[in-house]
Amino acid sequence: MSTISLRLPDSLHERIRKLAKRDKISINQFAASALAEKISALETEEYLAKRAKRGKREKFERAMSKVPEVEADPQDHL
Repeated sequence: MSTISLRLPDSLHERIRKLAKRDKISINQFAASALAEKISALETEEYLAKRAKRGKREKFERAMSKVPEVEADPQDHL
């Protein structure tokens, strides 16, 4: 395991401390979890961008043609 020194504005440190306390975890656990979530989001974005480049309009149209044309349920309307 590695150790890092991190400088935070006092206001951010206080918010992290309160949130970690609310979740009954340490500030270190909170920070590690937050970093893991950010990494996951960025890597997901990269993955989806790569997948999108492989996409073909014809395949999309073919898949969409299999979706039945029915009225959306009332709770699904905006």
